[in-house]
Amino acid sequence: MAKFDVQAMSIMGNPNVGVYMFATDKYAIVPEGLEEEKKEAVREVLGVEPIEATIAGTRLIGVLVGGNERGLLVSSSATDEEVRALKEALGDGVIVEVLKSRNNAVGNLLVANSRAALLYQGVEKEVVKVVQDVLDVEVYQRSIAGVSTVGSVVAVTNRGGLVHPDASEEEVRFLSEIFGVPVLTGTVNFGIGFVRTGLVANSRGAIVGSETSGPEIARIQMALGGGEG
Repeated sequence: MAKFDVQAMSIMGNPNVGVYMFATDKYAIVPEGLEEEKKEAVREVLGVEPIEATIAGTRLIGVLVGGNERGLLVSSSATDEEVRALKEALGDGVIVEVLKSRNNAVGNLLVANSRAALLYQGVEKEVVKVVQDVLDVEVYQRSIAGVSTVGSVVAVTNRGGLVHPDASEEEVRFLSEIFGVPVLTGTVNFGIGFVRTGLVANSRGAIVGSETSGPEIARIQMALGGGEG
C-alpha cells in the first residue's frame, strides 16, 4: 500500500483546516485566494488538483459541503453562481447537488467514503434519499460519542477512519463495519476531539492543523492510512 503522508498547516493563521477545505480521492476544494504554497501542499499530499471556491460568500468550505468521489453535496446557502462554478470545475464525473435542508452546515451533518455515509439523525426524510442517490452509498443515521452532528467527529477515507476519543468500542466497530475500513479514536490540534475541524484527508494523505502534535500525527497516519505510516 502506498505511503500515507501527513502535513501540518494553518489557513489564515487558523489551525482548523477542516473548516476551510474538503477533499476526496478525486478532488479537493479550497478557499478562494489560498496561497500558492498551500495549494502546492494539497497537490503533493492529497494528489489532487485544488479547486478554489466560496460557499455562501465565505471561505468555510469544509463546513458547508460534504460528499465522496461520486458526488458533492452543497449547502442550500450557496449561491447559484457558486454551484455553477463547482459543476464546471468538477466536470461530468462528479454530481454536484444542493442539499435542501433547514440545516445549512452540510459538513457537520455528513461523513462519507465510497462505501457508506453517516448522516445527522435530524435531517428531513427527503434529504436522506438525496444523499443516497448522489453519493450512491447506503446511508446510516445515528449519533457518535454523544454528538449528533456526526460530520464533525468522524473523518474517513477509503483506507481508514478517525473518530472522537469518547466514541465507545461499539461505535468504533459500527463505523469500521459500515465504511469497510479500520477506525481508530484520536484527536487533532493538541487534544481536540472534533477531528474533522482539524484535518482534511483522502486515501493518499492528510493535511492537519498546525497545532497537531507529533503523537497525534502518528495516530492519524495509522488511522487514516489503514495502519500504514
